[in-house]
Amino acid sequence: MLRKLLVAVPLAAAMAGPASAGPSDDPAAVLQALIDSTSSYYLTQSEQNLMMMPDNPALWSLEEGEALFKTPRGPKNVSLEGCDFGKGPGVLEGAYVELPRYFKDTGKVMDLGNRLIHCMKTLQGFPADDPAVKEIHGSKSDHMKLQTYIAAQSNGMPWNPPMDHPLEKAMRDAGEVVFYRRSGPFDFNCAACHGEPGKRVRASVLPYAQDPKEWTKAISWPAFRVGQDNTRSSQHRLRECIWQMRYPPIVAGSDLSIALLSYWTELARGQPAIIPDMKR
Repeated sequence: MLRKLLVAVPLAAAMAGPASAGPSDDPAAVLQALIDSTSSYYLTQSEQNLMMMPDNPALWSLEEGEALFKTPRGPKNVSLEGCDFGKGPGVLEGAYVELPRYFKDTGKVMDLGNRLIHCMKTLQGFPADDPAVKEIHGSKSDHMKLQTYIAAQSNGMPWNPPMDHPLEKAMRDAGEVVFYRRSGPFDFNCAACHGEPGKRVRASVLPYAQDPKEWTKAISWPAFRVGQDNTRSSQHRLRECIWQMRYPPIVAGSDLSIALLSYWTELARGQPAIIPDMKR
């Protein structure tokens, strides 16, 4: 299992990193390679997290997610190995870094969470109100375990969301508009925090959206949030950003959330995903 392998790797070896990154690489090595190529304060601000990455608690979620993925479940008693995340049924390597994307069978642009719900309902037969489907946040949820396992198969691979279908381009463009649109009671937008290099909130250095080597860490979810003692998803991070700007709550999996995820993934295009990551 990946967790057992990574825990067994000494920190010094993990930090050395290979010259090129692939889905079997240690996330700590992927991050260190980025650190070595930039002077970013954002990437290096948490020495404790860097030290703890080989023992990242999200690796437990990953292991449990692998078992869930391969185990026949639901009313139809089938596994998720027949689910197509964009590269063919059961193909996980490189799938996550090409999401969100358009799926012909649903006629929609979907992220990992949406696609997972679709497969749990159609392949496995889970009803929409089953806890396995509707509970999407927290390390103990099936969703977080499954998402961590699926996403980790793209660790070290470059973000490469497809822009072949008109809806993929429309979602990205809509996300860009929302990213820069000021609104809410404090007239905030996403760029208020991420539109300039070196900005801070108290002691925390914020990632600059136009620096792909910083931004790839910012969007590398699932990740273990040390301050929350939970593995979290992209949708959960988005929910927190919206709350911090005092906007009305965003609905996970909504078109608005997919649009924002489409744009923020585009901003990291070509840079390696760090999954699972550790964050403050």
